[in-house]
Amino acid sequence: MQRSPLPDLAAFLAVARERSFTRAAARLGVSQSALSHTIRALEERLGVRLLTRTTRSVAPTEAGERLLQSVGPKLDEIEAELAALTALRDTPAGHIRLTASEHAFRTVLWPALQPMLRAYPDISVEVVVESTFRDIVNDRFDAGVRLGESLEQDMIAVPISPAMRLLVVGAPSYFARHPKPLVPHDLTGHCCINMRQQTSGGLYVWEFEKDGHPLRVRVGGQLTFNSSSVILDACLAGFGLGYLMADTTAAHCDAGRLESVLADWSPPFDGYYLYYPSRRQPTPAFQVLLEYLRQKEGRRPPSPSLSR
Repeated sequence: MQRSPLPDLAAFLAVARERSFTRAAARLGVSQSALSHTIRALEERLGVRLLTRTTRSVAPTEAGERLLQSVGPKLDEIEAELAALTALRDTPAGHIRLTASEHAFRTVLWPALQPMLRAYPDISVEVVVESTFRDIVNDRFDAGVRLGESLEQDMIAVPISPAMRLLVVGAPSYFARHPKPLVPHDLTGHCCINMRQQTSGGLYVWEFEKDGHPLRVRVGGQLTFNSSSVILDACLAGFGLGYLMADTTAAHCDAGRLESVLADWSPPFDGYYLYYPSRRQPTPAFQVLLEYLRQKEGRRPPSPSLSR
């Protein structure tokens, strides 16, 4: 009996989409050598080369790109239909793959996941925590969590947090050596801790607004990081001023470990949204996640026995 080509095609799609045997093997849960053997066997069966391999990269050939564009969406539809069959179970089950920033994960996503996972042991979740923006369709995520201003137009976006706010903060030891800034332009004379943006590679330009007038200030200092939690540690140690989410600094400000300045220049902005492709039918497991995230709007999560 001839072996079904579907597993081999799924392996090819993983490599073509990840552009890496290492990442594709990790996603599929197989060894790199086994995955490489599968791809070679598929190429021999088809009689064409599907991937161009170098020591640093992997990319589809013309034939591989054609296969990726024609077969990829069809296999995605098959996977979606199989996942939808979990609706026939007594309780939802399945795997959910998400991408979120570190702050979004800690403040919104993780608090919702904990009770959901306890209530639904047949639901598993993978979260890629990163600051970069991912193409959730091509990278095969079910959804992402990002601020409202960062969302693409062709996505369904569901608000899952209240409005957010950034605050300039520093330790009392820092302000003992430096006068407090009275307007944003005063920051150019201060030691500020910069944030390196992983998506663009550039430094975040601090954004302010007052009376409807926006203002952007490029700051400088000894330190630059790509993680807000590390910036917070540096602020607490007195190495400079940071521009951080208010909810991450509130406890430290209340305890006197940090002081905020220029608060009147930092109005609230749209909070986090769960976003996902409009053409993708949510699975029962994904619907459960959505309900738990909506609790912040006062809605109760579903009962496991009533969630079909």
